[in-house]
Amino acid sequence: MKPRHKRTAIIAGGLAALGIAAYLVLNAFQSNLVFFFSPTQVFAGEAPKNRAFRIGGLVKEGTVKRDNLTVAFVVTDTAKEVPVSYTGILPDLFKEGKGVVAQGKLDGNGHFTATEVLAKHDENYMPPEAKAALDQAQIQKTIKSLK
Repeated sequence: MKPRHKRTAIIAGGLAALGIAAYLVLNAFQSNLVFFFSPTQVFAGEAPKNRAFRIGGLVKEGTVKRDNLTVAFVVTDTAKEVPVSYTGILPDLFKEGKGVVAQGKLDGNGHFTATEVLAKHDENYMPPEAKAALDQAQIQKTIKSLK
């Protein structure tokens, strides 16, 4: 084999290996990517079906129902509501009327099954996406009440 052919084969092999490595990295990144949606966006059908995502908002007052380790509650952004169920131990700061972010999947009936529940860690913190969704829902609610 001529030196020129060897060089070409090495470069082609290197490019193929680089392409395979890039594909594997991007595939792993895509499968671990989790998006955030508000209850209004979930209600509008913007949330993916049969794929994990995060939903955030406030735990609606009077909706927390416990059955051993299974907890059912409603997440709201003051405009729309999504029922959530979670099996496991909830964070200590989880309370009605407080901010929450839940990660899981939405079933065909609009019920969200959470695999992880996060509560805000102090009085001033709220995820930026949740704050924006709550503000947007409040604006829409105010506009509807003025009509």
